Amino acid sequence: MATLSAILYFLAHHPFWSWPVLVLVGATLGRAMATWRRQLGWYALMAPFFFFGIANFFTGHIFNALFLNAFGETGAAVVTHSRETSSTLNDQPIWAYDAVLKTADGRDVVTGFTTMSASIYPITNEILIPPEGEMFVAKYIPGFPRNIAIMRDLSPYGKVYRIGMDRGPVDKAANQFAASPGNAAFIAEYRRALTVFLEKHRHDADPDLVRDFEARLAALPPAE
Repeated sequence: MATLSAILYFLAHHPFWSWPVLVLVGATLGRAMATWRRQLGWYALMAPFFFFGIANFFTGHIFNALFLNAFGETGAAVVTHSRETSSTLNDQPIWAYDAVLKTADGRDVVTGFTTMSASIYPITNEILIPPEGEMFVAKYIPGFPRNIAIMRDLSPYGKVYRIGMDRGPVDKAANQFAASPGNAAFIAEYRRALTVFLEKHRHDADPDLVRDFEARLAALPPAE
């Protein structure tokens, strides 16, 4: 597992170097098979390695996160420093982050990642990095602990983000209800949004917010 973790770390964190390495591996395998089987068609093995090297620019961190979530051990980590680099991704600057992982057996491991290489689970299109100085949950393979996956939904910053996203439908429904308090469809949508939010976050949202939403739900006209 440690060897596989190291390989995935290299693919995720060094995609530019990974491409020629993958092409070389494909060429070597193709030549070896062509020599052994005496069939030149085996040189076509270079093609999948070539295209995988291109795809790795966008998927390396995803496969790494899936692997670490499935087989990794849980630890705690913190971003110790962040800095803007001269590189860009989608016209946005790429940031580099230094971090320290506290393993399950109490060891401190210095590591790091960038907005391009960060392995975050669950997989989403958004790159949500923990705030500097705030502890977050991470997974790692003991034999190669510098390779970490950020467990967003298990970490404080991820929980706050998720609560904020889940509050969106409540705010929308509240504004509709305020615009037309007598609209039965708006009342039903508001009741449904409050109920769903409270069922999901009654025990992890701010207690004052929970009490406010409970009061709003109780104050709604009864369902017909």
